[in-house]
Amino acid sequence: MMFYAEGKKLRASLFVCALVVAAATASLLPVTSVQAQTRTLPDFTDLVDQVGPSVVNIRTIEKVAQRAGNGEMDEEMQEFFRRFFGQPPPGAPGAPGATPGTPRGAPKPNRPQQPVPEEERPRGVGSGFILTADGYVMTNAHVVEDASEVMVTLPDKREFKAKLIGADKRSDVAVVKIEATGLPAVKVGDISKLRVGEWVMAIGSPFGLENTVTAGIVSAKQRDTGEYLPFIQTDVAINPGNSGGPLINMRGEVVGINSQIYSRSGGFMGISFAIPIDEAIRVSDALRTSGRVSRGRIGVQIDQVSKDVAESIGLGKAQGALVRSVEAGSPGEKAGVEPGDIITKFDGKAIDKPSDLPRLVGNTKPGTKSTLTVFRRGSAKDLTVTIAEIEPDKPAKRVSDKEEPAPKVAPTSAAAKSLGLAVSELGDAQKKELKLKGGVKIDTAAEGAARAGLKEGDVILAVGNAEVGNVHEFENAIGKADKSKAVTVLVRRGEWAQYALIRPAR
Repeated sequence: MMFYAEGKKLRASLFVCALVVAAATASLLPVTSVQAQTRTLPDFTDLVDQVGPSVVNIRTIEKVAQRAGNGEMDEEMQEFFRRFFGQPPPGAPGAPGATPGTPRGAPKPNRPQQPVPEEERPRGVGSGFILTADGYVMTNAHVVEDASEVMVTLPDKREFKAKLIGADKRSDVAVVKIEATGLPAVKVGDISKLRVGEWVMAIGSPFGLENTVTAGIVSAKQRDTGEYLPFIQTDVAINPGNSGGPLINMRGEVVGINSQIYSRSGGFMGISFAIPIDEAIRVSDALRTSGRVSRGRIGVQIDQVSKDVAESIGLGKAQGALVRSVEAGSPGEKAGVEPGDIITKFDGKAIDKPSDLPRLVGNTKPGTKSTLTVFRRGSAKDLTVTIAEIEPDKPAKRVSDKEEPAPKVAPTSAAAKSLGLAVSELGDAQKKELKLKGGVKIDTAAEGAARAGLKEGDVILAVGNAEVGNVHEFENAIGKADKSKAVTVLVRRGEWAQYALIRPAR
């Protein structure tokens, strides 16, 4: 009995110990779970308190001419009544019960011309944020575009009529100024430290709902959707009215301006784009200094380089910007840039894709001497170019259609025939018009040449990396080409140059 009793005590003690261990283990699990949850799910409340007072609502007003009023109906409405009711509108001449007046079609009595009155109509609602304590506010250019009046409302409900300092459509950045001091300005973040997957927050006025907070992550950086700006892509909910508001990192710093959305319905679909704050600050500084942004240009039209072309001409990988045309008298022409060149570097900075070039050139001060590295005929060459200031694009010149003596047609070789080509010497008038020293004109493009997109009238400037000045040089270059592989030709069509790959028949 004593043994049994002791055994019962032992078992009871073991049971109690087990309960204590289990309880301790159970108590540790929620703590670990809560800690993990705290690390992965951010709390935005402090950020809202910190940045919220710097985010403003922007309301724009547009003045439009009023329609005919003061009891007089305009002629369009009178015609409507006549067509659909068979009689003039009430009160108009000829209507039942109307006082006799001027019959329809008779000359109207001379009346003094009164100025057409204007009325103010709400144009739109957007967002913005306070850039400096003395009242400079940044927003999107499209928010204030065509507005006759801009009203800025602070989170404390104070409202100011703003002065437009400047707007830059190319970057979609605008700066307005309100007469106030001691305002809570935002902190500007370092865009180079922004990482894909990082949490970000937006504050704005979607659909006119002020001080709305949304959050998400950075989906991508350097997203190409514009000519001059590599956008930040996020999945933060952005809707109409959010435009111009700040994109904020977890340190309470502004890293972008919410500017665009991808949508098939007009509402948020999970893809939003923000202007990087470093680009926006550079533009805003220029707007505050001179009211406009001065950008550089070199006067070339560019295109992308395909993988097949890059490999066939010895460039290696698809990189750089293919020069399709060079504007007459432009900095590019003066520097010696030719159609068909591939610009691989600008001032030592690599051009990985065509959109890199206009951004680098555009950000260069006009008058600066810069270095272009071009790939031409199998080798790299440095050219010095003096940057000019950007101006409206000019339409491409057309090749003259005036008649000239028919050039002598050379016998087509078997090698050229195998590619579907028949060529002839380039006429002097065409050389002068296109500013070319040589080349051959395509008289016939069939089979492989036609499949490559070549047409009658195109001018071949090079075969592979061999320059072609006349038919004899063309035949030599074609004869040396490996017909079992695609043959690369540099072609000029009007003002445009392009590489084409003529593939062998299968």
